[in-house]
Amino acid sequence: MNMKTLLMGAVASVALAPAAFAAAHEGERGRDGEVKIIYWQAPSIMTPYLSGGTKDLEAASLVIEPLGRYDETGALVPYLATEIPTVENGGVSEDLKSITWKLKEGLLWSDGSPVTSADVKFTADYCMAPEGGCAQASKFDGVESIDIVDDLTVTVNFADAKPNPYGPFMGAQSPIIQATQFAECLGAKAPECTEANFNPIGTGPFMVTDFRPNDVIQMEANPNYRDPGKPAFASLTFKGGGDANAAGRAVMETGEYDYAWNMQLAPDVLAKMAEGGKGKPISAFGTLVERIEMNMTDPSPDLPEGERATVAHPHPILSDFKVRKALSMAIDRPLLVEVGYGQAGRPTCSLVPAPELYASDNTECLTQDLEGAKALLEEAGWTDSDGDGIRDKDGKKLSLLYQSSTNAVRQDFQALIKDWWNQIGVEVELRNLDASVFFGGDPGSPDTFQKFYADVEMYANNFDGTDPQAYLSAYRCGGEPKPSSQWQGGNINRFCNEEYDALLDELSRTGELSKRGEIAKKLNDIITKETMTIVPLVDRGRVSAASTTLGGVIMNTWDSELWNAADWYRIKE
Repeated sequence: MNMKTLLMGAVASVALAPAAFAAAHEGERGRDGEVKIIYWQAPSIMTPYLSGGTKDLEAASLVIEPLGRYDETGALVPYLATEIPTVENGGVSEDLKSITWKLKEGLLWSDGSPVTSADVKFTADYCMAPEGGCAQASKFDGVESIDIVDDLTVTVNFADAKPNPYGPFMGAQSPIIQATQFAECLGAKAPECTEANFNPIGTGPFMVTDFRPNDVIQMEANPNYRDPGKPAFASLTFKGGGDANAAGRAVMETGEYDYAWNMQLAPDVLAKMAEGGKGKPISAFGTLVERIEMNMTDPSPDLPEGERATVAHPHPILSDFKVRKALSMAIDRPLLVEVGYGQAGRPTCSLVPAPELYASDNTECLTQDLEGAKALLEEAGWTDSDGDGIRDKDGKKLSLLYQSSTNAVRQDFQALIKDWWNQIGVEVELRNLDASVFFGGDPGSPDTFQKFYADVEMYANNFDGTDPQAYLSAYRCGGEPKPSSQWQGGNINRFCNEEYDALLDELSRTGELSKRGEIAKKLNDIITKETMTIVPLVDRGRVSAASTTLGGVIMNTWDSELWNAADWYRIKE
């Protein structure tokens, strides 16, 4: 089956999908009072366009929405659009070079003004603006122009045939923003628009009434939400900060909160919490991979601020493939899974672990090889010339700064990996940073994962939907965070490879699904095996916690976890 056939058939029935996950309880909007959510990584901004952090994306998804989403099975479902465009329904052109979206009639922003195709076009202009720093730029890869057909219709034109045209405006990473509110926020001005970035006017079930960065967000039901019976909750408190342990207890033991995100806790800890009876863990596997990124640029503080961690200065140690490979070989991934995740994790060598069509069968990294790692470092010229246990070369110590966010499981991983790296002669300094800051998008902070002022860093993220093209495109040459992009961009380790970019171009032109799978696997293998700039560790299942009194929750690993918060309700005893 090719992509054109897929667009004509399999997606055509998705317009009926929302009925499958609508809450069974009808009634007046706001009937169930308050719902309380806790994310131990606190949001620092309310737009995914200025942050690559999942916590910011998910908080924003309660307020600003895309034209279409992915449901819990990965199927495409319409949200602000009347239907998902396909070749069969005429929404996707026969030559696959354009896609036309139609907005639902009568949609209103939370301020009561109408949603129009001008807002859709503006959203693309905002993310694609010159001198801007759009964290989701890869979603608009290949877009040539946006045409307004009428007030409710917009056409996205691609420079070449686009077998998978569902990048722009699809999923929580690419929502529609209001043109009026963000009109003065294009390009370099985007981070300066504090009011709009903290309090976006939206179409979602809730709207912000008070935003305190890295702390608490207060929301209330959107009075102009398109379904008069939703949301069931009149207000929403979104608490940020703390740690996964405290968040889990707040739902499952004390019942203080209704939903806790990302229970990155050891299996026995989760089981003990669940005995509290107030809530229970919910989980599902998707594409979330805990990995180590190798910095291909020099983060030395001796360099000027505007040049640190930029492609102008290659990394003095990690530019050597043999060093990167040795570091990977020293890691015992099955033990990491056992210690950190149990049945909620699987050791992996791939950045894209699912769906099966796109998942590489590379298993080379799954067996730890300390002796092989030592031999490889010797071969690369790194020896312990003074007998202090730390290798050196040309007068420089093999010393690395290894950073991650503050979290018990991550610190366990850091300790284990430091020990393994010490065993092969690598000196390691550990740094852990507050998750709200680390995953924030503040271009002025030196501690974000985008700036990457360390040698290696560990975190996890994933892509929405089931096609990894936009996710893999993030590692295209030029997509790295840098001063001119306000330190935004998905190419975190500053990787650049001509073969990789050529394969991305081929993937964007390929419609045959089996061939798309082959190309995606090659791309995955280039960055995780052939160059090893990314070192995958664990294919993580999403684990969160929900109160036993919270109804309508459906775990979704393909979109925002809060994707159907409009359908949540209070279970009455």
